[in-house]
Amino acid sequence: MSKQHIEACVRTSLESYFQDLDGTEPDGMYDMMVRVVEKPLLEVVMQHAEQNQSRAAEWLGLNRNTLRKKLVEHKLIK
Repeated sequence: MSKQHIEACVRTSLESYFQDLDGTEPDGMYDMMVRVVEKPLLEVVMQHAEQNQSRAAEWLGLNRNTLRKKLVEHKLIK
């Protein structure tokens, strides 16, 4: 899957989100998008990294401690 394909999926989802709002103005979209994208991103990367946090952090371009904090925030680890 290319970067362009992922971008197209996000655009399609956002267009659907705006249609679902039916004229109601959105609020806090940036934080909402980060939350809803971050958790599945972390889940899939951790799965492909075989739960190896160091490898996953490297793939994500994050510090291992930052990754660990995000995993805890999303209740993916204790």
